[in-house]
Amino acid sequence: MSAAAESATAGFLVWRLSMKWRVAVDRAVAPLGLTHAQYALMASLYGMGRTGLRPSQRGLADHTGLEPLYVSKLARALETAGLVARTRDPADPRAMQLTLTEQGRDVTRRAIRVVQGLLDQLLEPLGGQDSPRARQFTHELATLLDAPLDPHPENEKEQS
Repeated sequence: MSAAAESATAGFLVWRLSMKWRVAVDRAVAPLGLTHAQYALMASLYGMGRTGLRPSQRGLADHTGLEPLYVSKLARALETAGLVARTRDPADPRAMQLTLTEQGRDVTRRAIRVVQGLLDQLLEPLGGQDSPRARQFTHELATLLDAPLDPHPENEKEQS
């Protein structure tokens, strides 16, 4: 670990790691015609579809952590590219359900293989994806993702 990293805050290191990952995935999936955000949306759809789910755009936004408006924009672009199908949800005509097209599934499978190779590289210093350290790291990341963050906690105190 570099001296700069040793003195950095956890927030800075999380930000740097997320930027390193985003840039690496962007570069890795670009030959497939995708961006990191498109990959995140399509890989999530792929995984959800394998369990029989047809998420709404809102459901996919909740799953990926992307803003609903951004998911809508991404879904429209992917629909235009023939990778995603958007259909009205029969249970809620205001909602759009998303599914991968056959071409979308093919591109996603190839992208997942590429990104798994990157993940192998990223986690190699921890002993690889299946190592106890990598499992612990994944658990700790999940714990942090579950922790609520309120950017304005002082507002709640003032309103009480």
